[in-house]
Amino acid sequence: MLRRTFIALTATAALTSTSAFAAGHSKDIVDTAIEAGSFTTLVAAVEAAGLVETLKGEGPFTVFAPTDEAFAALPEGTVEALLADPEALAAILTYHVVPGKVMSTDLSNNMMATTVNGADVTIMTEGGVMVDGANVVTADIEASNGVIHVIDAVILPAN
Repeated sequence: MLRRTFIALTATAALTSTSAFAAGHSKDIVDTAIEAGSFTTLVAAVEAAGLVETLKGEGPFTVFAPTDEAFAALPEGTVEALLADPEALAAILTYHVVPGKVMSTDLSNNMMATTVNGADVTIMTEGGVMVDGANVVTADIEASNGVIHVIDAVILPAN
């Protein structure tokens, strides 16, 4: 049931323009993601993990945000299992967040960035920007407390 919902939301997200991002950056990271309409699974996960207030906080934060389509591509049952395990979910979500505001112009090939989770992600810039193998499909979406870079896959820490 949830998987069908995610697929339906993904189809809706594909039809939704990213014009919400063009409105400026008076909204925080969470509100910017909600307004975009293509991060409903991410927002639900952030809520389930108890991270909403953190990501609405002062920051600044850099969030590598997987789309609904990225979550839908996970093996069946993965999202549901994570939503049922807030601790594991928080570990994965904080792996998508780097302290500070890192714009695309700050990135370099083979760059390591320490996430809020404590583990490092590898950023590659040759042939397009990638974070731990996920492609950055939209970069530098500014929010009042940081920046969002949209990625096409959910990245997972080694442990």
